[in-house]
Amino acid sequence: MAHVKAYGRRSVWAPRRQEVSDAVHAAVTSAWGLPQEKRFHRFLWLDDDDLVAPRGDAYLVVEVVCFTGRSPAAVRALIAAFYDDVAPALGLAADDLEVVVLESPPTHWGIRGRSGDELTLDYRVDV
Repeated sequence: MAHVKAYGRRSVWAPRRQEVSDAVHAAVTSAWGLPQEKRFHRFLWLDDDDLVAPRGDAYLVVEVVCFTGRSPAAVRALIAAFYDDVAPALGLAADDLEVVVLESPPTHWGIRGRSGDELTLDYRVDV
C-alpha cells in the first residue's frame, strides 16, 4: 500500500495537478511495481505565504506513505526515479523537489474494514 501527498504552492501547482499525479504515479509503479489502478494521491496546495522554504516558487514536497517491508535499495530506487524522471517531467531543479518516504506497519492501517495486515494484496511489498 502507498499513498502520496504532494505539498506546493497553489499558484504554481494547482493547474498542474494531473501532470504531477501522472509523473509521480509513473515513478511509484515503475520503481515498486504497484498496479496502475492503485493511485492514491492527495494534493495539499498552500497559499504562497503558507509555504516558507529557502527554495524557488515551484518547490514541491512529496511524501510517500506506505507499508513497511521495502528494502533500502527499493526506497533508493524510488527516490532516484523522482529525481531522474519526475523532476525533469515537471521542469524542476533537484533543489526544488523533496521526497520523503514514511513507512508504517500494516497493523497501523485501517483499510476496507480491517487492519492492513489482514489484507490480501495483489502486489508485493517486500521488494
